[in-house]
Amino acid sequence: MKFTLSWLKDHLETDAEVADVAEAMTMAGLEVEEVHDPVAALAPFTVARIVSAERHPNADRLQVCQVDTVDGMKEIVCGAPNARAGLTTIYAPIGAYVPGLGVTLVEKPVRGVVSHGMLCSAAELELAGDSDGILDLADDLTVGTPAAGVFGAEPVIDFEVTPNRADWLGVAGIARDLAAASLGQLQTPSVMPVPGAFPSPISVRIEAPEMCPVFAGRLIRGVSNGPSPEWLQRRLTAIGLRPINRLVDVTNLIAYDRCRPLHVYDRAKLVGSEIVVRAGQVAAGTPEQEGGQSEHLIALDGKTYTIDPSMCVISDAAGERPIGLGGIMGGESTGCSDETVDVFVECAWFDPILTAQTGRSLTINSDAQYRFARGVDPASVVPGLELATKLILDLCGGEPSGIVVAGQAPANPSAFAFDPARVGSLTGLSLDDDRIAEILTRLGFEVARGTPWTVTPPSWRRDVEGPADLVEEVARIEGYGELPSTPLPDLGAPSKGVL
Repeated sequence: MKFTLSWLKDHLETDAEVADVAEAMTMAGLEVEEVHDPVAALAPFTVARIVSAERHPNADRLQVCQVDTVDGMKEIVCGAPNARAGLTTIYAPIGAYVPGLGVTLVEKPVRGVVSHGMLCSAAELELAGDSDGILDLADDLTVGTPAAGVFGAEPVIDFEVTPNRADWLGVAGIARDLAAASLGQLQTPSVMPVPGAFPSPISVRIEAPEMCPVFAGRLIRGVSNGPSPEWLQRRLTAIGLRPINRLVDVTNLIAYDRCRPLHVYDRAKLVGSEIVVRAGQVAAGTPEQEGGQSEHLIALDGKTYTIDPSMCVISDAAGERPIGLGGIMGGESTGCSDETVDVFVECAWFDPILTAQTGRSLTINSDAQYRFARGVDPASVVPGLELATKLILDLCGGEPSGIVVAGQAPANPSAFAFDPARVGSLTGLSLDDDRIAEILTRLGFEVARGTPWTVTPPSWRRDVEGPADLVEEVARIEGYGELPSTPLPDLGAPSKGVL
């Protein structure tokens, strides 16, 4: 799971820098694997402008450029085909380490002409984009502007998510734990309902509630799809996702922001007016065949998958045609493109074990499968759809229908009795009841103080089943470093040899 520092600060009011965040995550039990700081890597690079470019006297494919840089006018030898007078690009001074080349620049002659620096391509700075030539930037940029500011570079944290903590697969969940650990104040924006302007012309029917207990959706008509705004593309690119279009990018954003996978269908490509959620089917065999014929789906990754009855299928055409694998991936036949005008947005909850088994059987490890297999918050179905609606309306325009909901979400975790004295007996921590209640409340638990306490886990913490789980939550938020060092009791020497 990856996220940027600015993304975290959308949910957490804090002045902490990336190193402080990584340290707090580690102490709260989130295993940080890497902190990548492109700001530091891009520190030596700045905006420059080519004043003149003439052919190298000893090489036809090289040019000798006079370049206006932060260090004054520099003569730089450049082999890029797009180098020309007036081009605004990025300059690397002598002594700079170029990450894409793995070299540190030194002042040396190139075919007899000394180059006093380098003009850089996207690949040489390890940035996304065309690398056939040097970077071609906007003419209104000022010479000397730091490259990190031009490209919106910022630190990225990559950490390992344990199988029981699906809520950590959303930036909002990470912010909640860090706020509980006193790194800042939680400020996740609330989700406001978007009223529907007309009844949804698409209905939903669930034939396999054991596979998909609840499925919500709505139609948004009159959207204008296309490339996402720069802020959204940068946010996705920073964590290794490829921007596709506004509709798809919104679903990817919410998957990483709230751990809430969604899917979008082009209404014009749907057959009929009903979406059916069912198990995979096998057609009856003919006398010439042994057994039946399994269904197939050409998915959005371009691959064809064989479906069996153990898999959850999303279908149209009165349930006849597969258009997606529930909780895994949509089908190519109904995918959204720049030409999409009316879009049906899906937000459902799929059984974790079934989703994990389907992913293993088909060797698919999509972002949706990764989250559903760990247990997405079942209470986020309608809020997730409302959030997607708002973002689509903001970016694409359009008019939403009312929400259709089929089925019922699984029940929230049950309350159980908890004696706060268990914290001290199991961990040795000396915490008063107010501190224990504060930690649990900040993590989203409902605490009714009595004799004993009654604690109700939040809908996104289905892994918490009893008092020992609560003790672990209190200990990790208070800090494992606060655990007392207590020697084991002296039981005396063994009376005989021990194998």
